[in-house]
Amino acid sequence: MSPRFTMPSSLPLILYVLFIAAMLPIGLAMIGGTLRTRAMGKLDNNHPRAQQAQLTGMPARVYAAQANAWESLAVFSACILIAHASGLDLHLLNTAAIGYLVMRLLHAAFYTFDQASLRSLAYAGSKVFCVQIFYLAFKNAG
Repeated sequence: MSPRFTMPSSLPLILYVLFIAAMLPIGLAMIGGTLRTRAMGKLDNNHPRAQQAQLTGMPARVYAAQANAWESLAVFSACILIAHASGLDLHLLNTAAIGYLVMRLLHAAFYTFDQASLRSLAYAGSKVFCVQIFYLAFKNAG
């Protein structure tokens, strides 16, 4: 009988969200690689950034969404670290965690499909949830 994997029930949801948020840019890189191959005929693994710089349209937008996902991950990670350091019960951040993740997924979709205004709203929404986490940490530490 093989061991059965079960998720610890005590692990805060926000840490699962952090993992998914960390996988988002990797997923976008995979999509971007597929689109780059279609657009350019092959992947230039010797000079990938030079090849990416030549992209236009959807492939270029997917790579831009990937870059933004990495940048946002740093901010979200810092907010979680601050919340943890403040002694805040991370289980209290479920709503903010889900809100952040939904906004980031929408941001990637809106970026990919060239919906600039909606993309900007999703970006701002994800930052609102980061500010909420920081505020709760600040309030808890005070």
